[in-house]
Amino acid sequence: MSEEPYYPGLEGVIAGETAISTIAGGLQYYGYSIMDLAEGACFEEVAFLLLYGELPNEEQLADFRAILSESYDVAIPLLNFIREMPLHTNGMDVLRTGISGLAHFDPAADDNSPDAIRDKARRLLAQIPILIAARHRFMRGEELPRPNPEMGIAGNLLYLITGREPTADHERAMDLSLILYAEHEFNASTFTARVVASTLSDYHSAITAAVGALKGPLHGGANERVLEVLQEVGNPDQAEQWIRESLAKKRRIMGFGHRVYKDGDPRARILKNHCRRLAVTREQQDLEETAEVIERIVWEEKRLPPNLDWPSARMYHYLDLEVDLYTPLFVASRVAGWSAHILEQLGNNRLIRPRGRYIGPSEREFIPLGSR
Repeated sequence: MSEEPYYPGLEGVIAGETAISTIAGGLQYYGYSIMDLAEGACFEEVAFLLLYGELPNEEQLADFRAILSESYDVAIPLLNFIREMPLHTNGMDVLRTGISGLAHFDPAADDNSPDAIRDKARRLLAQIPILIAARHRFMRGEELPRPNPEMGIAGNLLYLITGREPTADHERAMDLSLILYAEHEFNASTFTARVVASTLSDYHSAITAAVGALKGPLHGGANERVLEVLQEVGNPDQAEQWIRESLAKKRRIMGFGHRVYKDGDPRARILKNHCRRLAVTREQQDLEETAEVIERIVWEEKRLPPNLDWPSARMYHYLDLEVDLYTPLFVASRVAGWSAHILEQLGNNRLIRPRGRYIGPSEREFIPLGSR
């Protein structure tokens, strides 16, 4: 009897059907090219698309933004809890706990109807920036400013974190990153959310589990390592020697390669062009030159193209954001995609329960305790 096929990491396994996004022939959200969305849409339009399956008209977008602006409040006891968390606590751990805590204050926490999930998703889209900024500012002994109702999610993220009104270029850069990170088919964190939803658990449990998956350095946490690499190199003149020595030592360079994109991540190409426009200081331009050298040699030697984490780390740096914010900002975007997948999973649910290939001992005779 032949063994059943086994695919480590489920690579190449079709684990479900989805209408939300595809990476075949270039990333699309509900049939819309990521290139077109990045060029012509704002993050609120993309979030609406993911939650409803269609782009909004002007009236629908205005209503969506109004609901978001009314949803920024986070319960004071939860903010006080974040204020008291130990300073060494990882930012993703704080965010994971904060999202879980929000469930206790949500009026529809256990309602899994589509309308209720969309309502909770809208609230979470507004509340996650508050949680991220609260942790960042409380650690520094600073108070949290009130969100600006005239700004969108991208603008408020920057404003709440820095306390400064962002420039138009900075707000657009953040908005672009939110669009690019919003959805990516059956990635590890999205699949985690679907597994939890398939058990008919609650929405916040599925999102909290997804945050835990995203924290890992092989998934969302990769962007935190990218800036460390660039800063370790020092300057463009040292880049070629550094990368060749690192490759010779078989060092893993975060920000390159992708389980699915073998010829290049289209999101990385979009953000790379924006990084060049944002790089205005000498230090920023040096980072761009260093990144270019490393990209070229990694491709020549390993045929590994950069993924989205490679340019996003530089872009966040140019926006004066600290490294411990990078992965939480990923959550602020991807919660839209996770929510879409939870809706889709529950719309035609079947418990996700794969099999495992047993490689343990063959059947053994049990020996009573006294005879062992």
